[in-house]
Amino acid sequence: MTKTIFQKIIDREIPAKIEHEDELCIVLHDIQPQAPVHLLIIPKRLIPRVTESTADDEPVLGHLVHVAKLIAKKLQLADGFRLVINNGAHACESVPHLHVHLLAKRQMTWPPG
Repeated sequence: MTKTIFQKIIDREIPAKIEHEDELCIVLHDIQPQAPVHLLIIPKRLIPRVTESTADDEPVLGHLVHVAKLIAKKLQLADGFRLVINNGAHACESVPHLHVHLLAKRQMTWPPG
């Protein structure tokens, strides 16, 4: 199986601007940011997408949200931020390796568009 771009970054085969790293995840600055702050919170263990996660993944998935909180505090994002997980092609998933987008520092509308 071919490694995803995220696996290559985790393995240090591709450089990236890393904001945080621990035993379960890595946090990168998105190379095509959709907001002034756009980070990707990525589990080190490959989980292709939410619909392919299992009960065994619950601790990692919870950890991703906890890390989002820590990063938001570190970057002083008290005004608000958005967490997004894309699942599948119809949700614009571009890398088959689950990741949480943390977006901030611009007003976001709902519904988008």
